[in-house]
Amino acid sequence: MATLAVCSLQAQSLTDGLAAFEKGDYAAAEKAFEKNSDNPRANAFLALTQAATNRCGEAEPALEAAFQAKSDPNIRKLTGLALARCRIAAERFDAALDPLSALRRDYPDDADVLYENARLHLKAWNGIVEEMFERTPDSFRVNQLSAEIFEIQGQYDEAVAEYRKAIEKAPRTINLHYRLGRALLMQSHEPASLEAARLEFEAELELNPNDAVAEYQVFQILQVQGDEDAAVWRLIRAVDLDPTFPEALVALGRQRVKDKDYADAIMVLNEALKHAPKSESAHYSLMLAYRNAGRREDAERIKKALDELQASPEGEFTDFLKRIGEAPAN
Repeated sequence: MATLAVCSLQAQSLTDGLAAFEKGDYAAAEKAFEKNSDNPRANAFLALTQAATNRCGEAEPALEAAFQAKSDPNIRKLTGLALARCRIAAERFDAALDPLSALRRDYPDDADVLYENARLHLKAWNGIVEEMFERTPDSFRVNQLSAEIFEIQGQYDEAVAEYRKAIEKAPRTINLHYRLGRALLMQSHEPASLEAARLEFEAELELNPNDAVAEYQVFQILQVQGDEDAAVWRLIRAVDLDPTFPEALVALGRQRVKDKDYADAIMVLNEALKHAPKSESAHYSLMLAYRNAGRREDAERIKKALDELQASPEGEFTDFLKRIGEAPAN
């Protein structure tokens, strides 16, 4: 009977502790959890309470043990997040990455997990940037990074100036001319700016002749400048360099429709859809190609797919939102 009474008191104490924890009454929660020192669940929540009251040094061993135990998915998530927060607060970013990477695999759609991952990378980024500016203030990388930050802020004049400084210091560095060309386009679409940007993309191609994206940028500028033949040649070159480049494939498909070469247009646009199945522009262009080729049933099929894509929240714009903050590989 005495054993049953003790168990009943411990169970009630754990319940009271959890209720206090939910309310944010951490002092009461801690007292309740301490009465259940032989209960793994109570120990995990005691550690969570300690972490919530800025006692990460005390909490971390128990948080780690509960996280690694994997006995309760909810406790694993809570202790993993608390462990990461403690390590981020201590600027132990590499250590924080371990639990957050595991949680991201287990909970890929969890807002709290994604938020802490984003916070970790932001904190680490800020720390490294500060260190970079302190230790290598005269390096071209500082100019490049300054330019990229100005781009994000929409300060394109300043970005252009910083990219020019970076190129002056390291003229043969891959990607600098491309980034300057892009900043010039963001700065202005006036004829002089277009020509200056084209020259930067050409300079990038001298350093890296296999850069399909730079070729595509040259195509777009030549097209605006009215040099149609040269533009098409550069577009074909971009597709040759990267046969999986959706934007270039769509542009080439449109060109084939314009040339009334519908068979080739259909082939190219279907290839674009293989690599970008949610591309609305690829669907629309393919629909036109089928329609102009007299293939009404195929045109209707693609139109239906386009209508479904535009009605869905999982279209191109959603994909774009998911990629915010991701930088293209250099």
